[in-house]
Amino acid sequence: MRILGLLDKPSAGSVLFDGVDVTTSEKLRLQARRRMAAVLQKPVLFNTSVYENVVCGLKWRGTDGQKTKKEVNAILEMMELTGYAARPARTLSGGEAQRVVIARALVVRPELLLLDEPAANLDPLSAAKIEEVVWSIIRREKITVVMATHDMSQGQRLADRICVLMDGEIVQSGSAREVFTLPVNRRVAEFVGMENIVDGVVAAVNGGMVVVEVGGREIEAIGDFAAGERVLVCIRPEDITISLSRLSSSARNSLNGRVSWVAQDGPICRVGIDCGFPMVAMVTRKSAVELGLERGKEVFATFKVVSIHVIRHR
Repeated sequence: MRILGLLDKPSAGSVLFDGVDVTTSEKLRLQARRRMAAVLQKPVLFNTSVYENVVCGLKWRGTDGQKTKKEVNAILEMMELTGYAARPARTLSGGEAQRVVIARALVVRPELLLLDEPAANLDPLSAAKIEEVVWSIIRREKITVVMATHDMSQGQRLADRICVLMDGEIVQSGSAREVFTLPVNRRVAEFVGMENIVDGVVAAVNGGMVVVEVGGREIEAIGDFAAGERVLVCIRPEDITISLSRLSSSARNSLNGRVSWVAQDGPICRVGIDCGFPMVAMVTRKSAVELGLERGKEVFATFKVVSIHVIRHR
């Protein structure tokens, strides 16, 4: 993020802004810096009022006084900080302080906004408010936002495009659906919470369909693989339906097994099932009670062909 924000010079490679390598000269770097703004993970506020914190960027750029006041008031309103202008900035809560810092970045109308973990270390209500602000910036202000986050669900909610960065390399990029349901390898699959990742061997091929043998059981999936090829079968817990008898549905995979464990997580229950290989499914707490799910209970785990993602074993 510091390299993208031109605060650190890259030891190799280049940074292109609108197709121009802005690392080749100090003049280009400064021109690009004036077209972007950055918000750090921990809010840094000047020991003065909220208004003075937000207006400083405009003052440094020599913006007309009347226009300055109008711009600051508009940004404070957008951040839901109207009435905070005269407040000492350092008396604000964490969520309020973060909104002031974002307002300070936005008031100069940047083309690119860099956000480093903007909701980290905030309570759930404040974090939700920051997400709402970021969503508004992206959709209403039409500003390009690059945000670093370790919060998987937050990334899915806010991003048009997600990049998974591991050991200094982007190992996968795409839409939230592509990254979270179609991971390119085991490491990415584990990282994005694909809990069911099992080793298998392609037993048969029929057009665009394959039959994969896993733990002595057969799973039908979509894929372009050769018979005998080693693969990884990935299934998200929320795509598995649990029942007490085999369902009469279009789903082509229905495996019988026994419940290994049940763990409650708020209104959701995670259920471990031994189907010859371990699987994790997810049901509502109400469904778990109605089904009488407990250790040793015989159940059927049903999932559709389209919910399975098969990866070549590497």
